[in-house]
Amino acid sequence: MIAGLRGFFDNWLGRGEAAIAVPSFDGALKPNQRLEEAAVVLENVAAEDLATDGKNLYLAAGQELLRLEGDAAVPIRRFDKAITALTSLPGGGIALVLAGREVRIYGDVQAPEPSAVFADFGARSLNALAAGRDGVLFATDGSSNQDVDEWARDLLEGGRTGRVFRLDANKREAKVIASGLRYAFGVCVFDDEALVSESWRHRVVAVAPGGSIRPYVDDLPVYPSRLSRALTGGFWLTAFAARTQLIEFVLREPAYRKRMMAEIDPALWIAPRLRSGESFMEPTQGAHLKTMGVIKPWAPARSYGLIIRLSAEGVPLYSLHSRVDGVNHGIVAAVECGDYLYAVAKGPGRLLKISLEGLAKGVGA
Repeated sequence: MIAGLRGFFDNWLGRGEAAIAVPSFDGALKPNQRLEEAAVVLENVAAEDLATDGKNLYLAAGQELLRLEGDAAVPIRRFDKAITALTSLPGGGIALVLAGREVRIYGDVQAPEPSAVFADFGARSLNALAAGRDGVLFATDGSSNQDVDEWARDLLEGGRTGRVFRLDANKREAKVIASGLRYAFGVCVFDDEALVSESWRHRVVAVAPGGSIRPYVDDLPVYPSRLSRALTGGFWLTAFAARTQLIEFVLREPAYRKRMMAEIDPALWIAPRLRSGESFMEPTQGAHLKTMGVIKPWAPARSYGLIIRLSAEGVPLYSLHSRVDGVNHGIVAAVECGDYLYAVAKGPGRLLKISLEGLAKGVGA
């Protein structure tokens, strides 16, 4: 009752979740060019997710699982469906998701058959995996209503059906430990909790074994996605797009959103995008995108690229950006392997490589 009244008055007064204000990129999130300066390892690939066992780097690219050898990608195996999530397992194994619905676990990367399979357990939009203890996996299911590629529709329809699954390979048991999330997209195990990105609420939450949820990082100016452990402590948090006041305004207008989705090409919806600038018909986000034919880095963002370095307490330490005038947008995964941070820029279909030593020297720059 009280929550319902609070929601009514928030919508009426434009406050709380009904506000259209967006936090600014400032402090540790001050814009820079670090993602634009990153080395491009692979280009024009259907890159989706990354995993590492500390020595090898694995890349999910469409229906193929690739392993990086030097700066070359070697195919390991091919599936009949696209890989939508990936994680390495203790002892050299690997687990992956096919088409957002089926989880396969291999005790060895080269094993001809999976050691365990989770299928038909109610998942629809699985987009991230993380290995826990004793054969347990955690998986985020972005939406119970939309397929894994229909995330923009889920946002515009006010989706709040995201879930976190606990998959026990030994017991062959799949259990929902958290539900009602506004698009769960990213999971990482930390102590006894699972850190989960909740994209449409612009935050990361900690899910306890019993299912209780507490905020870990809140009120971000972006839509967070996958996260991974940093070897020196803390985490790497990726963001696939930036928030804008125009999108926040449209999210408060149900009649407009309904007509837009019914009458307009989905590529031209006023919604976050993994890449932009390919059509003059794209929404201009309420401001001039170009001056004298040049895209300005401070123009309102239709697509963006960002990685945030978090402390173990969830405090942003520094960040890596690809701004509006850049190309490396739609960052959906980042992991450390060897002396480098590797990242997937899904917008242009690139695998990026950034020197960790260089990042350490550039903190605060």
